[in-house]
Amino acid sequence: MTAAQESLLLDDISELTTNDEADGGRLARAALVIEGDHIAWVGAAGSAPAADRRVAVGDRAVLPGWVDSHTHLVFAGDRTAEFEARMAGQTYSAGGINVTVAATRAAGDQELDANIKQLVAQARRGGTTTVETKTGYGLSVAEEVRSAHVARRYADAVTFLGAHVVPDGHDPNEYLDLVTGAMLEAVAPLVSAVDVFCEVGAFDEAATRRVLDAARSRDLARRLHGNQLGYGPGVQLAVEYGALSVDHVGFVTDADVDALVSSWTGGQRGTVATVLPACDLSTKMPLAPARRLLDAGAVVAIATNCNPGTSFTTSMAFCVATAVLQMGMSVREAVRAATLGGAIALGMHQDGWRDVHGRAQPAVGSIRPGARADLQILDAPSAAHLAYRPGMPLTRAVWKAGIREL
Repeated sequence: MTAAQESLLLDDISELTTNDEADGGRLARAALVIEGDHIAWVGAAGSAPAADRRVAVGDRAVLPGWVDSHTHLVFAGDRTAEFEARMAGQTYSAGGINVTVAATRAAGDQELDANIKQLVAQARRGGTTTVETKTGYGLSVAEEVRSAHVARRYADAVTFLGAHVVPDGHDPNEYLDLVTGAMLEAVAPLVSAVDVFCEVGAFDEAATRRVLDAARSRDLARRLHGNQLGYGPGVQLAVEYGALSVDHVGFVTDADVDALVSSWTGGQRGTVATVLPACDLSTKMPLAPARRLLDAGAVVAIATNCNPGTSFTTSMAFCVATAVLQMGMSVREAVRAATLGGAIALGMHQDGWRDVHGRAQPAVGSIRPGARADLQILDAPSAAHLAYRPGMPLTRAVWKAGIREL
C-alpha cells in the first residue's frame, strides 16, 4: 500500500455535514475514513473502522469543501474607482467589463498566471476545493484561447464566455459571428461549457440564442448570466436550452420560477438557479430571491462571482453568511447550496464527471462513500458559526482529493 493509498480516519467530529439524503444531510458525533482520493466510510464515531492513520479534529465541525461554480479569475487590472463610484451612487452597467478587457489584453502570460494562482490559493485557504472559472476578458480569438489555457492550469472547470460584452470598436453583428464561429472553434477543445451574458448592455435574446445554438451544436454544456439588472429572457432561455445553470437571477417572475422548478420534473436533469450575493451587494442590486426559489422547489447554488469589477472576493463563507443573514436561507440550505448545489450546477455531483484534462472524477459536493475526499474542518463546533460569527476565518484545515492542502 503506497502513501497515497493509506487510509485516514478523521474522528471526534462534533457535526458532520454530508449532504447525503440517506442520513438527513448531517450527523452528530461522527467520523469518516479517506482512502486515496475518495471517502471510504462515514458514520458514528463509535463505529469507526481501523485506519492507517488517525486525526482527531477536536470536537469541530466538518463539511464538504466549497464548490464555487461561478468565477472570472483570468484578468488583470483594477476597478477600484468604479467600485467607489457605485458606492457614491452611480448605477452599475455592463460597460465596465471593457476596462478589464483592455488591461487583460495588455498583461503578459506571467501576470495572468500569477493572479489566478493567487486567487485560487486564497479560495483554498477559505475552504474552497472546486473552482469553475470563465474566459471573457480577452474577447478576441487569440486572447480567449490564451485565457482558456491559463484557466486550465488552476480551475476544475473552464467555461467559454466570449459573449461577455461586445468589445470596444466592434460591430455587434460581426462580433457575434466571431464568437459563434472562429472563436468558438478555437476555444472549444479547451472548455467544457459556453456562457453568455444575456442582459441589457450585453446580449439580447436573439444574440443569446445564436450563442446557445452554437454551443449545443458542439455538444458543449450551456450556462447563462441572466436576470441580473432587470427582468428579461435569461431564465426562460436557460431552461429551454437545458442549461446547467442560470446565474444572478435577481429579477424573476412567477413564470421564471415555475420554469426552473419544472425543469427538474420527470427525473430529468434541470437548470440550477445560482445566486451571487457578494455581487448583489457590490452592485447595490436587490439580493436574489433565494427564499422564494427554494420554497417553490428550485435547485439553488451559491457562488462568489469573483471578478475585479462587481464581486472581488473568493470568500464562499462570506456568501454563505450573507445568504443566511440577509436572504432568508437556513444555515443548512446555504451550506448545501454552496457545496452540493454548486456541484450540481457544474455537473460534478455524480461519479464519472471529467475534469479539464478529461480524467474521470468521483462526485464532489457531498461527504459519502465513493465521493471525492474534498472537505474542510471548521474551527467551530457547528456550521452555524459561519453565520453566527460572520467574517471570521473559520476554516482550519482543507483536504482536496484526499490530500491535505491547509
